[in-house]
Amino acid sequence: MFLFARPPQDDIPDVTFQDVLHHWHRDALSFVHKDLPQMIVILVIAFILAHMVGFFVNRMRTLADRQTHSPQRANEIRTLAAILRATAYGVIGFIVLLHVLDVLGINLTPLLASAGVVGVGIGLGAQSLFKDIINGIFILVENQYNVGDTVKLASLTGTVEDLTLRLTTLRDGDGTVYFIPNSQIATVSNLSRDFAVATLTLTVDATADPDRVLAILRATALAVRNDPAFKDVAVADPDVPGVDAISGRVVAYPVSIRVRINQKDAILRELRRRILQAFEANAIPLGTDPNTLLVMQHADPTAPPAQQPLTGA
Repeated sequence: MFLFARPPQDDIPDVTFQDVLHHWHRDALSFVHKDLPQMIVILVIAFILAHMVGFFVNRMRTLADRQTHSPQRANEIRTLAAILRATAYGVIGFIVLLHVLDVLGINLTPLLASAGVVGVGIGLGAQSLFKDIINGIFILVENQYNVGDTVKLASLTGTVEDLTLRLTTLRDGDGTVYFIPNSQIATVSNLSRDFAVATLTLTVDATADPDRVLAILRATALAVRNDPAFKDVAVADPDVPGVDAISGRVVAYPVSIRVRINQKDAILRELRRRILQAFEANAIPLGTDPNTLLVMQHADPTAPPAQQPLTGA
């Protein structure tokens, strides 16, 4: 049996609460004189860099707003500004974190060494994150879409409000905001590239003369195209190819006008209004849905007359 001798009472240092306060006070003074100025300098530099990034991002957005003659160029500048802001803030924050840990005396060598081991496990669990980043890089390099474009992504249609390497922010016509990871984007339908086509299909009753209907549609569509309010919206003359389909007593006539991107709704509204007025003025009946039938039941002439009930006097 081993017995451990108790150290003499004289060997135990006599530490009092005043000594603890003294050590804390000395450590605090050392931190204030040595470490705190370094941290302040690091934070000030990070603050200045963040403001410089914000300044350049705002200038790029202002430049994009001035690109009225080239909407596609404006969208590219807005996209580049969004990517620059997100990437720069992430890099600045990471560098500041490393310097602050170093100032606080935390040894980064074991932390970085363990990060390599932990990174393997994180990489296995964060494969979708790397897929998002890789797909986001290809979206930017191939210029598939930009901020401000109207697109259809992952069966969702809306306007691109923000674009980063990880996800795309989309807002639809109802104001709903969708956050779509870039790895889920397999097919991109860009509705704002170069031009858009405003298409309207009119259904007319088969009793109307096709040549007369086509002449009215061409004249009405051309009048809308030459209207001063839409002269800069439409980029080509309207196209009325002819009879597109026949369904029962309903005849379909398509009308299409090539317009600038994101500007087809207004010209379609005006085109509908003028066509209704032209059809009303020329007594051209609109088509009836062939799926809706009105069946009138006639009395059978061979049936005996119905007996009238007798009423008492």
